[in-house]
Amino acid sequence: MTGFGDDPFVTAVKPLVDAMGGEMVPPDQAGADDVVLSWEGVDVVAVRLPQLADSLDHILAALERKQGRPLADLDRKAKQEVVRILEARGAFSVRHGVETVAGALGVSRFTVYNYLNREKEA
Repeated sequence: MTGFGDDPFVTAVKPLVDAMGGEMVPPDQAGADDVVLSWEGVDVVAVRLPQLADSLDHILAALERKQGRPLADLDRKAKQEVVRILEARGAFSVRHGVETVAGALGVSRFTVYNYLNREKEA
């Protein structure tokens, strides 16, 4: 039998789990809060989802990698786009989300709120 990591289903879902900041574990090691994924009636992998605050950090790091530079170095228009993306992904429903995003962008909380309000008015 192939190893856990060699399973084609595990290989297929790994990019999604990585993008979410999750962790894959064998299904027999699944905890109560883990999501067990089955394929053709067989439990293949369990996904341990990150805490929301950890997800926000993961999303910010992914956006920074995509931009190719620190988010704080972006121009205002690019920062506004980052805030729009983060709002669509629920970043501001996380406790201290505005503060975390403001820190990553190198702006004040007030500026983040302005970006959010500007988006709603558009």
